[in-house]
Amino acid sequence: MIGAAVKVMRIATGEIEEGIEADDGKDKAAQELGRKGGKARAEKLSKEKRAEIARAAANKRWANKK
Repeated sequence: MIGAAVKVMRIATGEIEEGIEADDGKDKAAQELGRKGGKARAEKLSKEKRAEIARAAANKRWANKK
């Protein structure tokens, strides 16, 4: 919501033109790699290591519920 308000303000002040998205300054190649990160990491891990990580995550989640 705040992002939309900022965009409207920038259009109103002439900082950007309506319909043109501003460059967010992020590296597009890095963003693409980041989208595959978890899956690629899981494929590299052994079944035992994935189970260990999942167990630790579950323990952490349940610890917060007590």
